[in-house]
Amino acid sequence: MKAASEARSEPKASGGGGTGYAGAVPAKRAVIFDLGGVVLGSPLHVIAELEREQGIPAGFVNRLVVESGPTGAWARLERGELAGEAFFAAFDRECAQAGQAFSAQRLMERIALAVQPRPAMLSAVRRIRERGLRTAALTNNWTGDGTGTLREHFDVFVESSALGLRKPDPRIYEHACRCLAIEARQAVFLDDIGSNLKTARALGMTTIKVTAPEQALAELEAVLGFALSG
Repeated sequence: MKAASEARSEPKASGGGGTGYAGAVPAKRAVIFDLGGVVLGSPLHVIAELEREQGIPAGFVNRLVVESGPTGAWARLERGELAGEAFFAAFDRECAQAGQAFSAQRLMERIALAVQPRPAMLSAVRRIRERGLRTAALTNNWTGDGTGTLREHFDVFVESSALGLRKPDPRIYEHACRCLAIEARQAVFLDDIGSNLKTARALGMTTIKVTAPEQALAELEAVLGFALSG
């Protein structure tokens, strides 16, 4: 990640990237990772694949999640307020009201099969910890999604379903920083969703938008000043 002993210029924004200003910044003390789409395979790819198979307009599910807002079934799932059959029924109903027949249960089954750990990311997390930086997982998840098996890889593990808060609510980022005993500006945050990165940047974090593991790790190496692979 970033050389813990050096202050350097803030990197230019890339993808969801940094703040873009020049000048000395404090050395990074921690790296915060989203899970799905970053440390794990992307559920967004699963959603897109299922939309294509069912002839549903591309982006329909994600637009529905955004437009339904904090009271929508998906948001309630990730805050631990809905689970299982109650979520399936509520989300399927929202899809139908938006004009498309969709099975949330089938989607979750496909996500469970497809979203697997990315070895290069887990190796990078280990190297970061070996260099004395702290690491955290900060994930929007749901009860029983299996992400808890990754807990041992991180110093701090923040789950939306357990905390009752979800990204991009700034309070969940602030909670992660308190658990890491750092200020937001001392953290690098990786996520694959722009709105989640926007909140992190506003709090002062250096951010990296993840489009592929290789791209993200190369940017992270540039920020931290040491190798994360090889």
